Amino acid sequence: MPRWKALPDELDPQVKEFATQLRRLVDRSGLSVAALSDRTGYARTSWERYLSGRLLAPKGAVVALAEVTGTDPVHLTTMWELAERAWSRSEMRHDMTMEAIRISQARAALGEFGAPPATSSSDAGGGRAPRRAGSAVAMPGIAGPAGVSPTIPPQPTAPDANRREGAGGSRGPATPAATPGGGRRRLTMFLAGAVGVAVVVAAVLFLTGGDGGGRKNQGNGAPATPSTETSSGLPAGVKCAGTGCTGKDAEAMGCSGDLVTTAKTVTVGATTLEVRYSRTCGAAWGRITGAAQGDSVRVTAGTTTERGDITATGDTIAYTPMVAVRDAAAAKACATLASGRTGCTT
Repeated sequence: MPRWKALPDELDPQVKEFATQLRRLVDRSGLSVAALSDRTGYARTSWERYLSGRLLAPKGAVVALAEVTGTDPVHLTTMWELAERAWSRSEMRHDMTMEAIRISQARAALGEFGAPPATSSSDAGGGRAPRRAGSAVAMPGIAGPAGVSPTIPPQPTAPDANRREGAGGSRGPATPAATPGGGRRRLTMFLAGAVGVAVVVAAVLFLTGGDGGGRKNQGNGAPATPSTETSSGLPAGVKCAGTGCTGKDAEAMGCSGDLVTTAKTVTVGATTLEVRYSRTCGAAWGRITGAAQGDSVRVTAGTTTERGDITATGDTIAYTPMVAVRDAAAAKACATLASGRTGCTT
């Protein structure tokens, strides 16, 4: 039985090629998905998604995989960059498709109001004489808005006009009869405009990420990030938020895996130093990969500092406990190698 399931047919060719390359590297290393998770620091469920093509692996995971499999990270990250651009294009096409579906649904919903009732064939036919003296005269063959024939105000006969002049002198022009279905058309036009505005606003929010989607708000001074004091309303498996995460392990608290991004990366010698950030948990931590025994990493946010060290022979990855931050920019990571070389993120 093959180890891997077939990749989804709808995947972009570049994404499919990248996922296939990741599978080859894992097969060549002889590692199981569980062992790969232990060696790279990314959750097993995350690697299952990366290798099945359901989710694009983040750059940090790609670098970690290159490290544990002895692959040149430069070549692998080049392929990742191509796949990431293809993935973004696919997401944009999906967004446009969803927008078109919502617009179609809105138009269909507006169609439920229906058109004003059509004039019956007996009234619209030419064999019926126009009504006189007190009722509007329908003019067959003249099409009005929404399929309704326009009407002409009643015209008095000669005797009627004489009686009116004798009774009270001349009067102003008669008020035209209201167009049938006018109120319904106005309601339909109002609702169509309201729904149209709502669809446009929803589409703009969806395409721009709504609440920010990890981007900075450009219209106000404060970044759209959760309060470092809030711990309610967290996703399943997440056990802390904000200051409640300070000093705790990211993996154990559920802040790793799909909820983490690499905010900053620098190279110190042959070691990669990263600031890892979880917006959901409102926390950040430091990580070094490609390291050696005696190397250490620390992360600082304000006056709080946490530290991680490599103490065992053969280990190449070290993490710090988490520190609470309002955004990734508030965290700074530094590495000190056993050789004495140091380096920090900006």
